[in-house]
Amino acid sequence: MPGRIAARLVVSISAADVGQRISLRRRLPTGEYSDVVGVLESWSGSVLRVRRRTGDLAEVEEASMVAAKVVPPAPPRRRPRP
Repeated sequence: MPGRIAARLVVSISAADVGQRISLRRRLPTGEYSDVVGVLESWSGSVLRVRRRTGDLAEVEEASMVAAKVVPPAPPRRRPRP
C-alpha cells in the first residue's frame, strides 16, 4: 500500500534495566499514546517508575506499555552564548 508505513512495536526492556535511560510508549485510557523518556528507577510489581530529565517521576503500568527500549544517555545541555 503506497504511503503506508508499518512499525513494529517491541518492548525490549526488563527489570534488569533499572538504572538505564529508556524510551517508553504507553497507551492512555483515552486510546491515545504518550511517550516517557528518562531513567528507569524501579520496576516493582506491575509499575515502572521513570525519572524524567525535569526531575518528575512518571509511574507507568506495565500493562499499558506498547513499546520500550534502552537509549543512550542524554547529551549535555548547551550553555547559552554570552
